[in-house]
Order: sequence, then structure tokens, then C-alpha cells
Amino acid sequence: MVARELISTPFTASSTADEVVRDIDLAGVRAIVTGASSGLGIETARALTAAGAEMTLAVRNTTAGDAVAERIEESTGGIRPRVVRLDLADRATVTRFVDAWSGPLHLLINNAGVVTGGLERTREGWEWQFATNHLGHFALATGLHHALAQGAAERGEARIVAVSSTAHMRAGVDFDDFHFERRSYDPQIAYAQSKTANALFAVEATRRWASDGIVANAVNPGGVATGLQRNFTPQQKKSLDEAEAAGVFTYKTIEQGAATSIVAAVAPEFAHSGGHYLDDSQVAYTVPNDADLAQHPHGVKEWALDPTTAKRLWAVSTDLLRG
Repeated sequence: MVARELISTPFTASSTADEVVRDIDLAGVRAIVTGASSGLGIETARALTAAGAEMTLAVRNTTAGDAVAERIEESTGGIRPRVVRLDLADRATVTRFVDAWSGPLHLLINNAGVVTGGLERTREGWEWQFATNHLGHFALATGLHHALAQGAAERGEARIVAVSSTAHMRAGVDFDDFHFERRSYDPQIAYAQSKTANALFAVEATRRWASDGIVANAVNPGGVATGLQRNFTPQQKKSLDEAEAAGVFTYKTIEQGAATSIVAAVAPEFAHSGGHYLDDSQVAYTVPNDADLAQHPHGVKEWALDPTTAKRLWAVSTDLLRG
């Protein structure tokens, strides 16, 4: 197992997003948060706006996004966030979002995520969770690469934050059957695959783009009760309850859950250091692929950080989106 750099920060599992941005000035910083109409996305966008960022809320439901923008403007006394429609499972809306963006971009927070209770597919026939959580964000980030490079040239850095999950410990990426065309469908394994893909994206994006001043890091927000769980089947709910009982996680508030994303977005320790997986605001320690989740609830499996796998996933994802 390869030894990896463990970067620490002053923050902990109980830190909040507001504590992380305290004394941080993001005036002039242009930021996008996907999935910013609910849960962690709202709090992430609010905290960044409170620190002075010029915020764009990328959301499927613009009516809900407008309501959030109003709340953020009122609570921060800042500039009202811009609201733009983005459905990560619909390649056309991703393309429209990218084409409409102009000027530099400094922070891209790939926060949105879906969980399904059964097999659902996009119009391309892709498994819904992989298509949304990974491929949609991949298309968005690669489409905005020029804007991020422009932002890095202007500010000296640009960052991408990919929201992953402890669920990545359940499964790596199955290159022979991304979309469950041959294997039996398990929504938990599908979700786990997509969250591993999020971490692998951060590894390869940093390798490719660090010379442009762009780094990417994956984060685990921890156990947070959000709308993400609304589609859980009884089996998924049982599995979550069992994981909590086994000590795999303890529930955080939304303010605490957003803190690790904010650390990756603004902490000086990650201005030029990427390809990491953060847990509780620290770089997580790496565990073997056969490690037990209950014994290593704050670890990251090797398959989520393997550079060869990350490079392969990037190439395959590019080919899928071109098809």
C-alpha cells in the first residue's frame, strides 16, 4: 500500500462551515455549487456567499433555487446568488450551462448527488446514479476547464471539490459493467461506485490540471440527514441504521457536514495540493481494499485513490460522453 501525505487542518468533525470561513475573504471569487437547492448544497453556498463569494446556484429546480437565493441574500446581507438550471443526468443542460458561462471560475463545488431505490436509467441507458453523480459532474468540470484555468491565472489558484462518501468503501468502479447491464442491480453498490468515481476524478483532475493552477479534492461530509435519503428502500434504511449502530458514523448537523467541503474550498493547506480524500476536515488515512468499513470509518480505500484507475476512468468517461 502506497503511503500518502496526510494533511491536517485546525478543524474537526464538530467544526461548522461558518467556523471554517471565519476571517476568510472571498471577495471577487466566482463560485458554483451544484445541488444548491437543498441540504448540504444550501449551507455550502450560504457560507461561501457570507465570505464574499460571487455565487451561482446550479440546480434542477430553479423555483426552489430562487427561494434559496433569496434566503441566502437575506441571511448574509450579500449579493443575491445567481440561479441557473442544471440537470446532471441531462447532457444537454450541462452543455447549455457550460456554453453560457463566461469569464473566470475560481471554485467549483460538485455537491449534487442522487440515490435511487431501484434501477433507473438516463435516455442514453446509463445507470442513473453513475450518470448523475460522476458523469454529469465530469462533463461539467471538463467543460469549465478553461474558465477554471482563467480563474487560476487571475487569482493564483482554482479549486474543485468533489463530494464523495463513506459509501465508496463498499465498491470500486466496475469497468466491465458500469451500468448494470449484466450484473444484478444493487442501488447501494451503484451509489458506492459513483462515490468512488468522484474520488478518482479528483486524483486525475489534479494530475492533469495542477500545472494550470487547478487542484481537485474529494470530501466525505459524514452522516447528515438530508433529502438524499428520501428515496431509500426499507433495506437501504436498515443498512444505514445498522451502520450507525456499528459506529461507522454519528449524525452531524448540516452546518457540520458542509464544513469539510468548505475546508477543501478555502483552507490554505489545499490551495495547491489535490488528489486527496478529506474526512472530518482532515486528509483521510488510506486502507487496503479489503478493509472493513466498521473498523475504518474515517479511512479511504486504495481503489478510490489509485492513479492508474483514475486515469482509466477519465479516458472511459471521455469516450462515453463523446458517444
